[in-house]
Amino acid sequence: MDINEALYTTRAMRRVKPDAVPMDVQAKILDAAIRAPSGGNTQNWRFLMVDDKDVIAQIAPLYQQAISELWQTVYAERMAAAAAAPDDPGSIQMMKVKASADWLADHFAEVPLFLFPFIQGDPTGGSIYPAVWSAQLAARAEGVGSSITAVLGFWYPDETFDILGVPKDEGWVMACCVPMGYPLGRWGVAKRRPAHEVSFRNHWNTPIGFTVDEPLWSPEAG
Repeated sequence: MDINEALYTTRAMRRVKPDAVPMDVQAKILDAAIRAPSGGNTQNWRFLMVDDKDVIAQIAPLYQQAISELWQTVYAERMAAAAAAPDDPGSIQMMKVKASADWLADHFAEVPLFLFPFIQGDPTGGSIYPAVWSAQLAARAEGVGSSITAVLGFWYPDETFDILGVPKDEGWVMACCVPMGYPLGRWGVAKRRPAHEVSFRNHWNTPIGFTVDEPLWSPEAG
């Protein structure tokens, strides 16, 4: 797969089929992940792949409750704003995100594969998220969709550690949870605010010096 296609179309794919992800595909995902850089090249990470239905079923209610709490706390203002102006484009987009996240919560037990990345000694995430992103890009190249969610680590880290058998006295931090599976939807270039609206040059609020009104890569242009 062309690198630009992978970069432009690896968006959050939460709606996935229950079909198993083959071991050889999982091997490619993890082999790509461990090639990522880490601080001081310490590689002080662990990657836990979970495809046991019984284990997933134990985590599912924790995830569902965490998502419920997310809407009531972190996203409470945005949810209220969306309810107040349902026809606003921003509100419509917010409700699409909520529907997608709720789908994952409702179907958590049916997702065939989860990647749980853990890091030790780096609270910034700088030594683990490059590896997570590499795993997601490698998954995309194999036709596997993925998304990042961190709610378990916010609300139920101890319970998740207990279910997964992760030692609590060795300093491991669960960076996130990455559900993976073959997507129900189609790949596509995600809509985002253009680069020139969120970027500066040399000083804060100084224009970047270019505008990008449309994505610089498209499936048609290839």
